[in-house]
Amino acid sequence: MALNYIWIGFFLISFIFGLVSLLMGDTDIFSRMMLSTFDSSKTAFTTSIGLTGVLALWLGIMKIGEKAGVVNVLARMLSPFFSKLFPDIPKNHPVMGSIFMNIASNMLGLDNAATPTGLKAMAQMQELNTKKDTATNPMIMFLVLNTSGLTLIPTTILGYRSMNGAAQPMDVFIPILLATTVATIAGILLTAAWQRVNIFQPTLFLGLVGIIGFVGLVMWGFGQMDKQTMNTVTKVASNLIIMSIIVLFIVVGMWRKVNVYDAFIEGAKDGFQTAVRIIPYLVAILVAVGVLRASGALDLLIDGIRWVVQQCGLDTRFVDALPTAFMKPLSGSGARGLMLESMKTFGVDSFVGRLSCIFQGSTDTTFYILAVYFGSIGIRYTRHALACGLLADLAGVIAAIAVCYIFF
Repeated sequence: MALNYIWIGFFLISFIFGLVSLLMGDTDIFSRMMLSTFDSSKTAFTTSIGLTGVLALWLGIMKIGEKAGVVNVLARMLSPFFSKLFPDIPKNHPVMGSIFMNIASNMLGLDNAATPTGLKAMAQMQELNTKKDTATNPMIMFLVLNTSGLTLIPTTILGYRSMNGAAQPMDVFIPILLATTVATIAGILLTAAWQRVNIFQPTLFLGLVGIIGFVGLVMWGFGQMDKQTMNTVTKVASNLIIMSIIVLFIVVGMWRKVNVYDAFIEGAKDGFQTAVRIIPYLVAILVAVGVLRASGALDLLIDGIRWVVQQCGLDTRFVDALPTAFMKPLSGSGARGLMLESMKTFGVDSFVGRLSCIFQGSTDTTFYILAVYFGSIGIRYTRHALACGLLADLAGVIAAIAVCYIFF
């Protein structure tokens, strides 16, 4: 519903700005706005079709990993840590399996597997809920873990960069990983503090310290390098990690006697269907954003924020990428459209283009996830879920800006 109002608002605001510009003597304003609708529609279609191959490839590889049991292995590895985050869930309750499967699926970018297991986990937690219309602490912690968007492989973002002609499509891989990790840690700490979960329990504390230490070490290490060395290391490490994951999935699949070719084909078919499904969403948001920019309204908003940032004595290069960050909590497709629009306007390898990609990968769609997951079990009172989710998003945005300046 929020996206509905935003989409309508884009057109109404654009029309009002167009009328004002016309009254001020700009007789070409509506011509530019209409031309923008055609160009944006074409861009949306070609983008979706161009992404088909990348989605087919990666969803095929992910299907091999899913059938090979990689998700189950990750679930078992995460079990000691995550069980401490949900003290209100009885030991060995079946819901823990669904939670682990959901988190592991999200980390691997398996959206098709993550959503069903997430809805199942919510239904199982609802069985333990004594107030059926009110969110419980485990539900909120689970939702925040989802909204913080921890993903090891940002497949779609890397695909968009590749099809838009990025010199090194993988160069945002490590920055995205760092930003999304910061968002997840922030979400866990905020929610744990709100729920009075003891984060100093040995397993939980060591896990958090280990993650924070790893992120800090990576950022410190890259901070010691000059730009050329950093770009070289990022390029080598990112591509090596991605290629290693592909080979690992295939090897584990062979070892588990999975027909890896058939599994790949099954996943690749999902990739093709996904590419086709996103065409209407991309057309809708890219046309709306294109009209907003052509009318001058978006530039006015960005210029206002830039002026405030300048008055604070800060660098303003990040400002043009902020629309993606603003949209991400509301709509993944909307943020994706703004990311693509930024890459088209400023260049795929520009600072703004890269930062938009990092924003897109640093968090997830908080409002959408809360609506779907809580709506599926009839929760009306979400308590502190939204506040914790949005604060985690804020941490991810700040981290994205920081790592982008470090890397680029």
